[in-house]
Order: sequence, then C-alpha cells, then structure tokens
Amino acid sequence: MAAVEACGVIFSLLRFMPHNLEKSRKLQQRAEALIPGGVNSPVRAFGSVGGVPPFIVRGDGPYMWDADGNRYIDYVGSWGPLILGHAHLEVVEAIEQAARKGASFGASTPAEADLAEMIIAAMPAIEQVRFVSSGTEATMSAIRLARAFTKRKYIVKFEGCYHGHADALLVKAGSGVATLGIPGSAGVPEEATQFTLALPYNDNAAVEMAFRKFPKQIACVIVEPVVGNMGCVPPQAGYLECLRKMTRDDGALLILDEVMTGFRLAYGGAQRIYNIPPDLTTLGKIIGGGLPVGAYGGRRQIMELVAPLGPMYQAGTLSGNPLAMAAGLATLRCLKKQPEIYDTLEKNSAALVEGVMHAAKKTGVALRANRVGSMFTWFFTSDEVTDWDSAAKCDTKKFGGFHRTMLENGVYLPPSQFEAAFMSAAHDEPEIEQTVTAAASAFAKI
Repeated sequence: MAAVEACGVIFSLLRFMPHNLEKSRKLQQRAEALIPGGVNSPVRAFGSVGGVPPFIVRGDGPYMWDADGNRYIDYVGSWGPLILGHAHLEVVEAIEQAARKGASFGASTPAEADLAEMIIAAMPAIEQVRFVSSGTEATMSAIRLARAFTKRKYIVKFEGCYHGHADALLVKAGSGVATLGIPGSAGVPEEATQFTLALPYNDNAAVEMAFRKFPKQIACVIVEPVVGNMGCVPPQAGYLECLRKMTRDDGALLILDEVMTGFRLAYGGAQRIYNIPPDLTTLGKIIGGGLPVGAYGGRRQIMELVAPLGPMYQAGTLSGNPLAMAAGLATLRCLKKQPEIYDTLEKNSAALVEGVMHAAKKTGVALRANRVGSMFTWFFTSDEVTDWDSAAKCDTKKFGGFHRTMLENGVYLPPSQFEAAFMSAAHDEPEIEQTVTAAASAFAKI
C-alpha cells in the first residue's frame, strides 16, 4: 500500500512539473513574423493571461498535445463544437469518406438537405435553414433578413454578448474584444453602428425603455440565450420570456444566437431548455462537428425572403461544404442515438465545477461559478455575475495566475476570464480528479 501511495506521489509530482514550451516559443516567434500577433483568432494570443501559447499538434478524446509533447486536458474543445471529444472515430470516418469524394464542388450535395432535416426536426421554430461558413456570417445574415422582413433599421444587442465581427455588432461585444481591451474596433465608422442599441443583459426594464423610445422601429433583438462571451452567464428567470413577449407585441423579430449553445446544452439547444420559440435562430460550432460552419433559420414566411426566392441576398461559395456537412451529420447522429450523453455531461460538469469551487473555498480564494449543462466559467470575484458590468469586476490578474498554473499542471482552459469553458463526452472521472487537484495547486499559489 505504501509503495502504491509513493508511486502516486511521484506521478503527481511528474504530472505537475512545469512544461517545456521551447518548440511552441519558436513556432510563436515564426508565426508573429507572418501573421498579425502570430494568431488567426485574437484570444489565442494569451495576452491577458501571459505565458507562451502552446502550439497544438494533436488531439484525442479529452486531451491535446503540443509541439513539445506536453499533454493537456482540454476544456476549450475548439470553443465548444467538440462535444464528443477530439478525433471522435465516427466523425473522423465521416470526414474521410466525404474527402475521398471531393472536398468542394460549389454545387448542391445531398448532405446539405440531410443536415437541414436533422436541425429542423430538432428545433420546431426552424422551418427552413440556410447554411453559411461561420457564426459571424450566420448572425450578420439573420440581422439583414430581420431588417428585410420588418422593413425597420434598429437592432438591439446586449453588452458582453458577441455575435461575430460584423461592423454593426462590434458594440460592447465582450469576448476577445473585452479580453484585449479594445473599445469596439478601429475601422468601424460611427454610421455602421448608429442603429445598434447595446443594452445591459438580464435587464428587462432597459429593453422596455428601448421599445418605448423606438416604437415600431426595432427590426430585431439578438441575444445569446446563455451568454458565453463574457464568461458563461445564464438568463435570469423570466428574462427570455420577457424578450419574447416584447418583440412579439412590437412586431420585431427575436433572434436567438445559438452558435455556441445549439446542441451543446441540449439536443435542440437552449430554446428547448427554456421553451422560447424564436423567430430566427443562428447556429454553428457543433453542427459542423469541428469544421467551419454556420447556419440561420426560422419560419418559412421569413426565410422565403432569402435569395433566390426573395430579395434578401446572401451567398457563399463554401456554404454547405461537404466536409462540414459530413462532420455535422456524424456528430448530430451520435447525439441523437445516445441521448444519455447529455445526462453524463451534466453529471460530470457539475462534479468538476463543484470540485474546483470546493478547492477554492478551502484555500480562501474568492470564486464564483456559473454553469448551464456542459458550459461553465469560474469567475474570480465574490459577487454574483449576471451581466457585463458584474463580469468586468473580476480579478483578471488572479485569473491569469490561475490559468498559467493550470497549464503547467496539464489543464488547458480558455485564455480569458471572459470565455466559457466546455466539457466533452470524452472527459471522465480521471480528468475531473486531475483538474480539481491542479486547481487546488493553483489556488495555493495566487
């Protein structure tokens, strides 16, 4: 027994040895000479947490490996889509089979209708759906469609909600914008955002005031039903219902941005959990199984305004790409075939979040946790986090120290206090135990 315990101590020490990142450091330096900041998505830069961004070369199940051979338990999962884990066999096989037939045609393929059929069956509020190549395209197109349908100009979004980098939406957009401390974005003229009303999230009165001030002028309200881009922030009781009623009464459209939550929180998305039927839904992430994809859909009456049937133009050569369709179909088929996955995700996510919170309490670290299903954030604050103002009060310096120590201990978390983390179906008790142990070690240092 003593030998077993000694082996366990040695393994623990080895596991928590600081990682060598020399190859990643060199790769970062090379990338910086070729790519702005060395990254193609700003939050990857690790600017807010410090340290060297690991360059990832492989993933399998709940793990990733960097160029230096270090292994990490991954709670980013490509920012949500890898609900089944990295390199899931059925998804990989589907991509391989599709690739052998041709990567892209610029023409329709049967898989597009197959995936559309699955989405429509899972989300009753969607009667027709149009595929695009990213979440940004999906939200941008949905807003254009809402304006075409209502013949109105104003849109309502919420502070801390990120809906992609379209000009009109880069207003108090949370996520990478908040992480980097950028006020909106350079290059966006005031004229591009003059019809965008940015309101506090979870504040019914603010929305009521906007509708009173701009009666019959608001085309749509777009909202993340569970916010993931100021960290995970769920809607307060009655909030989504209030948005649904106010938009309906005024004749505006309600757009649920489920790019992150769709099929992540439930088979059918957050709108199924909260029983909120939107006019339009935007999707992404999981419906591409980790490949680039987005979609927007809604009532047939609205969707028939989209070209070639109607006057609202939107197009993309790689929309409905056969590889993305194949990966998305394989992912959704697994989720539909194994509904118990969501129960397991709930159980494991709860165990992880509560375990880390318990470790924080034992070490006296002020920490709050928000979680909905397999989507969660640990906030370095003693106050409840319900909107952007409360999220912005978090101790980002402590989060940076926590992140660095967790990385050294083999746990890969989002490199921003303002991003949600994700559990996959591949994570299990050993990964949860190692993560909680690593967190206890990190809390002891900050």
